[in-house]
Amino acid sequence: MTDLRITEIFHSIQGEARSVGWPTAFVRLTGCPQRCVWCDTEYAFQGGERWRVDQILARVAGFGADHVTVTGGEPLAQPAVHGLMTALADAGYRVNLETGGALDISDVDPRVSIVMDLKAPASGESHNNRMDNVPLLSTKDQVKFVLMNRADYDWARLQVDMHGLADRVGDVLFSPVAGELPAADLAQWILDDRLPVRFQMQLHKLLWNDARGR
Repeated sequence: MTDLRITEIFHSIQGEARSVGWPTAFVRLTGCPQRCVWCDTEYAFQGGERWRVDQILARVAGFGADHVTVTGGEPLAQPAVHGLMTALADAGYRVNLETGGALDISDVDPRVSIVMDLKAPASGESHNNRMDNVPLLSTKDQVKFVLMNRADYDWARLQVDMHGLADRVGDVLFSPVAGELPAADLAQWILDDRLPVRFQMQLHKLLWNDARGR
């Protein structure tokens, strides 16, 4: 049976996106082809342990949560993640995939809600945005922008308009980089521009700072 390299599996409160606030099982895969300057999970770039899909399912079942988030690192960097997500959906879980937006999403199980980043310029990874993914998204999916400054915000606002994201996906999410962009500034820009986007902060960081397994 195909296995995956896993950094951690844990139970926490979902801190962002549409399912914010729900008790959630998180499966964090190891490895990522991107190096965003503000990354808060660099520990997932390497290491980890090999888990079979049935072992992952057993661990997730022990948490008793209805929601499962497959995250990283970059989950799509391991092709076997598709079998894992299908197995989770078959088991009746509400499955979210958190992906950085650089890899192809066309083979993701249609029952999975995709939360896809579009990397703004200050991340250092905007050149790797796979824009061919955008037409594959639907109202069950979400697009996330993590923003470091006003230039990032202006770039993200342009992307929302150019690609009709507010009509294409269920939620367009704007988040400030903690310690770089004051949250109140971003909130006010959104209000001033009447943007059809959802402001968010990372609830898990407000609760537990950067503690691993949270």
